[in-house]
Amino acid sequence: MTISSTSKLKSNPKSTLLPTWIQFRRLPTFVVIPSIILGISLCLPSAYLIGSAITNGRELWDVLATSRTMELLANTIVLVFAVSICSLLVSVPIAWVTTRSNIPFRRFWVVITVLPLVIPSYVGGFIMILTLGPKGALQSFLGVNELPSIYGFSGALITLTLLSFPYALLPIRAALIRMDTSLEEASLMLGKSKLSTFANITIPHLRTSMAAGTMLVALYTLSDFGAVSMLRYETFTWAIYVQYESMFDRTMASGLSMILVAIAILFLIGESRTRSANENYQSLKGTLRPVKIIDIGKWKLAAVSFCTAIASLSLFMPLAMLAYWAIGIWGKEGFMIDLWKVSYNSLAISIAATIVTVLAATPIAIMTVKYQGKFSSILEKLTYTSFALPGIVVAISLVYFAVHHANPIYQTHLLLIFSYLVLFIPMAMGAIRTSLIQINSNLEESARSLGSSPFKAFFSITLPIIRPGILSGAALVFLLCMKELPATLILSPIGFTTLATSIWSTAEEAFFGQAAIASLILISLSAIPMLFLTSERERNS
Repeated sequence: MTISSTSKLKSNPKSTLLPTWIQFRRLPTFVVIPSIILGISLCLPSAYLIGSAITNGRELWDVLATSRTMELLANTIVLVFAVSICSLLVSVPIAWVTTRSNIPFRRFWVVITVLPLVIPSYVGGFIMILTLGPKGALQSFLGVNELPSIYGFSGALITLTLLSFPYALLPIRAALIRMDTSLEEASLMLGKSKLSTFANITIPHLRTSMAAGTMLVALYTLSDFGAVSMLRYETFTWAIYVQYESMFDRTMASGLSMILVAIAILFLIGESRTRSANENYQSLKGTLRPVKIIDIGKWKLAAVSFCTAIASLSLFMPLAMLAYWAIGIWGKEGFMIDLWKVSYNSLAISIAATIVTVLAATPIAIMTVKYQGKFSSILEKLTYTSFALPGIVVAISLVYFAVHHANPIYQTHLLLIFSYLVLFIPMAMGAIRTSLIQINSNLEESARSLGSSPFKAFFSITLPIIRPGILSGAALVFLLCMKELPATLILSPIGFTTLATSIWSTAEEAFFGQAAIASLILISLSAIPMLFLTSERERNS
């Protein structure tokens, strides 16, 4: 023990008498109080599921043991694994050619291949029906009487793969940028082929990022409601919504929700174990070497063709199809007035939810980085656990809580904003936490030694430095709020319509032109934060 550490113990002997996780006196009030309140609030969805299991134990077990539940379980798991595998097959080649090869227009492909994230799954399902459904664009173009049905597993698999592969692409691309290339160079110098080097050196280094990307794709597929509903593939999310809408069978809905959350937690545990098992394959620490660009020669055409095909199927063709249907209805006065109102509703509620979520995430991020201990560790795990909660589960649990314990906020904007906070706070906290880790703690300590309070030191020193992380987190939360459908459908106040719910209702009623215009506006507004995030990643890399 050093002299300085001994003097600290002597100067504050009371701190050694208390467990680490309850030593709140050391923490600034503006960090502790919001963190405790938020931690309790984030427990509400899980508390609802646990309470439902306790009060309806026997009845709940009877529901879960039915053949119908087993069928939904099989459908959901098969779809999740199929989409995850297909997304990896798409994302790994794109990540490699856009980071390591001399493919023409490389920066263009870097941006274009992540933009499918701005297309919500319910819009993707709607476009799939317009293109490949009965009397769709392809059937009319070919002049045939009938095409193979796009409804069911095949349609859901294609749609979700084309829209979710960027979730795997982003971490894999980041890993390739930060990976130490000296090992690959050594392998090539020893006479190994490029293919052998890729299989034996590159892929092992990508296992952790591939597992993380696969987990994101799996959770996205698991919680998806829009595409599976549009394309009539029965999964847990679809069944939960049907139970809620038709009979409000809380036992059945809560039972299916518990299974859905259990599957999500199993995916998180699996990803965590994969990360721990592959710690030896992490990139070397230190100064990053510039990525060596490889001349792929005759394979340029194949690389460009592959990227073009994926970008066309996931972005260009959907936008063209929406534009085609939107042209016929554009300019109709009554509809356009309603559409601008709906757009304003979406922007207003998303901006409000983004501000609240970022403000709530900041104190938790500060506590987990600067005041580490058991309490902060529990709080961090609790925050990230909400990432495994599908929107429909959060929405139903908040409906039950509001109806029984907080009736004045039922069907209000406040409850809807809180649902967005529970769902998307992990994204905001992750971005802010990454920025906080990079700050030298001596800066704040110097400010406090000069007489600044913790609150003033934070605003004068820390906040300007973490501003890029806050903006990145805010952009991601705004994008997700704009796209969120099940929570918005269930929790929106009566008469409050957003772009997401407008697209859903008009597509259900076969008003395809109206749905197309609303979809184009939603995609355009969502593309702004996505372009900002992409440019930030490129600048940092």
